[in-house]
Amino acid sequence: MRTSRRQSPQVNAGSMADIAFLLLIFFLVTAAIPEKDEGITRKLPPPCPPNTICDDGTIKQRNVLEVKINSKNELWVENEIIDIEELKDIAIAFLDNNGDNTCNYCNGLKDNNSSDNPSKAVISLNNDKLTSYKFYIQVQDELTKAYYELRNNYSETIIKKPSNKLTKKELKQVKDAYPFILSEAEIKN
Repeated sequence: MRTSRRQSPQVNAGSMADIAFLLLIFFLVTAAIPEKDEGITRKLPPPCPPNTICDDGTIKQRNVLEVKINSKNELWVENEIIDIEELKDIAIAFLDNNGDNTCNYCNGLKDNNSSDNPSKAVISLNNDKLTSYKFYIQVQDELTKAYYELRNNYSETIIKKPSNKLTKKELKQVKDAYPFILSEAEIKN
């Protein structure tokens, strides 16, 4: 008897590579790419124009609210440990203080040891290298909520419109009334 070996059919691998390549192209072309970058939106001050004398950056100490986050995620405001839930109210009281009586729309306590007015108020945020990102974002959110609440109140009381119905000109007016001035730095030690 004769034993014959059957030859097994072979598949041409060249066409498989072409199909895989075409599928790769298809998925790259049809994949949804996010349209918007994510992150914290902040606007930097414009650079000083050449051949001009710019402000030397001197700020009165009473116009600076010092917020610090240490490596243990403890929140310090003006050298006192506070809970994060208190930060928004402290920021609102500081920003809306009207210490120099130049703000006709502010509702603050007019404390001589706090900010002069919203356009001069600076929140200084310092964090340690070991601060957790999650806690840092929570602090940023609370500070942003303070500005949004003040701007919303201004919109409703001065402009007499809800903040989501403002024109571009009115929105600029609201932002000029309560400019978001935040100075960020890393704690040295």
